[in-house]
Formats: sequence, structure tokens, C-alpha cells
Amino acid sequence: MERALGLMCGAGTLPAHVASEARRQGWRVVAFAFGEAPALAPVVDRLIPSRLPDLSLLLDGLRREQVSAVVFVGKMGKRELLEGAAVADASGRELLRAAGGLSDGALGEAIVGALAGLGIEVLDQRLFLGSLLVPPGLLTSKAPSEAEWRDIRLGLRLAKQCAGLGVGQTVVVKQGIVVAVEGIEGTNETISRGCRLAGPGAVVVKAVAPQQDYRFDVPAVGPATLEALAEGEAGVLAVEGGKVMVLDRERVLDMAARHEIAVVSLGADAAQ
Repeated sequence: MERALGLMCGAGTLPAHVASEARRQGWRVVAFAFGEAPALAPVVDRLIPSRLPDLSLLLDGLRREQVSAVVFVGKMGKRELLEGAAVADASGRELLRAAGGLSDGALGEAIVGALAGLGIEVLDQRLFLGSLLVPPGLLTSKAPSEAEWRDIRLGLRLAKQCAGLGVGQTVVVKQGIVVAVEGIEGTNETISRGCRLAGPGAVVVKAVAPQQDYRFDVPAVGPATLEALAEGEAGVLAVEGGKVMVLDRERVLDMAARHEIAVVSLGADAAQ
């Protein structure tokens, strides 16, 4: 019997990528779309527009489509979560009570528990996104300077601590000063704010939590990230190797070369 995968879709291009890979693996893909996901419709078996506050309708859809597993993918911002929680239906309010808040860990465990009650497993996103993870190494011909490497090491230590506390995964550093730490605004707005405060030559580092839950988030950078770096005249983008995705890699590296931005994927020893 063909397995049915429920695709919990936020915004962006990743849902279409995951849907294509899931179908290649033999899944029947039912997409529950919570955001604008380009090119999704042609690569899924069914597309169901959905809203965060309407959890009862979502659960009914999962039962009706006989979904046995789900994968969360795409951008679902914390602002949207806050707004959705304020007008949640009865099932949503019960989920929020079980979670006790909207922190990533608490909400994730509550979602896993609710779906397990329906016999539905939440899958690791990397099952469908592994090809987008980058191994450690220098990705551009331009390399960071020794001073920039010092900022990278500082930024990586701090970014991992912040991510572990559920604060954010991105920091902006310049000459040993931490200029900006990601909050609810997201990566690209953090970069814009940090570069505006730091001036040209800032170092941007994106990392993952020590106990990252890849069922709900595989951190990513992409062309929009490079646009923010270029506009802010940043000097370096550093990501944690094997743990952060680079979307549209060829375009990203071309943009980095044109704007003389060093891009490096960090190994396990980079924070030392």
C-alpha cells in the first residue's frame, strides 16, 4: 500500500524540493500549505490550503488522507505563531495548554504527542533535504582574514549558545564586538540590523543548537541572505558545516564572488 506523507508547508521553495524528493522515494504527498510555496502544486498529489488557527481542520485532513507520517518544511515565522495562537480553535488551544508556551522545544513535543495519538510519526527533515547540507570547507575563492577568523570563532560559540536557549541561530560580529543577535525577526533582518550598526566588514555566523531537533528546523541560508549581506557590505558568511543548508548554492556563491564576501562552512573544531 502506498504510504501517505503529510507535508506541513511554510513559505519558500523548500516545500517543493521536499515534495519532489518524497515522491521519488515512493510517498503519496499531501501538502497542507500554510504559506506561499512556489512550484508546489505540480509536485504533490493533493494540495490543501491551511491556516495555523484551524488545527481541527488539519487533524481531520490528516485522518481523511490516511497520513502515516508528516514532515515540517518551509518558513513558519514566530510572528505567525503568535498571531495564530491568539485566535486558535479548540484543538489549537488544547495543544497550547499541553505545550505550556510557544518555545520551540515545548511546542515541538506537544505536536509530536498530538500526532502520535493519531498514529502519525514526525520525520527528520534531513531525510529529504540531505543534499542541501554543505560539508566543512571554504566555499569561495576569497578566504577570511585572521581577524575575521577570530570573529568567526567568537560568533560560532555565541550562536550555538543562543540557539541552544531558543533565542536565535545568527549573530553579527565585528572586531570582537557582538553587534546583533537574532531574535523573532529572523536571519535576514538580523543581518540587516547588524550590518547597519557595524558598518562595512561585519562577520555573520549561523549555527545550530547543540541538541538541534531536525524534525522541525534545518537552518538555511540562501540568495535572500546574500542580498542582506551585500546590502550591508558584510565581509564574511560562516555556517556550521553539515548542519546548515545552502539553498540555490550556485547562485549564492556567484553573488558572494561579485560582492567579495567570503563564505565558509565550519568544521567541528572551528569554535576552539
